[in-house]
Amino acid sequence: MKIDILTLFPNMFKGFLNESIIKRAIEKGLVEIEIINFRDYTPLKNGQVDDTIYGGGPGMLLRCEPIYECLDKIKKEDSHVIIMDPSGKKFDQSMAKRYKKYKHLIIICGHYEGFDERIKMTADELVSIGDFILTGGEIPAMAITDAITRLIPRVINEESLTEETFEENMLDYPAYTKPATYRGMNVPDVLISGDHAKIDAWRREMREKNTREKRPDLME
Repeated sequence: MKIDILTLFPNMFKGFLNESIIKRAIEKGLVEIEIINFRDYTPLKNGQVDDTIYGGGPGMLLRCEPIYECLDKIKKEDSHVIIMDPSGKKFDQSMAKRYKKYKHLIIICGHYEGFDERIKMTADELVSIGDFILTGGEIPAMAITDAITRLIPRVINEESLTEETFEENMLDYPAYTKPATYRGMNVPDVLISGDHAKIDAWRREMREKNTREKRPDLME
């Protein structure tokens, strides 16, 4: 799978691409992630990519030309284009699973006061990560890229994916490690009983309890 991320601030992605699981996935050739500075595609000699708003208003909007010219160079027949935008559909695990199936995903990061509306016509989807405003689309793009990449086969242990949070619309069960007792807090006896049938039953029960108490909306 290839993921192209269009941004004005490519240096923001250096740590993201060069640490931990994402770095190993890239090194193994399981995913290709390219960061593209769409400022390189502006027709203006001074490198300008934004401009004042027709009709007036605060801030500056991203101009059409850099995005369209960049997409002309990189977009293919099987590309799927998403724009990070507060008006978009809220990203969730089911979307991560769907995006994983695309051979080529293009993520466009906005900045300043937003996009010229005509830029949105290039997108297959507008996507948001929540009902709050950030200074740009870079952090949401990283979050989505991370969520997708970890689902790619052989990036992480397959067994880890089957019982984690949001699978089957449920939160995960509580997990513990050594020591069994710490500052008067004990690991539940069932987890150190060695009875795997009871452990499995306890974990199912706790997943339901956690979801019912913390995220009942997932069970609706």
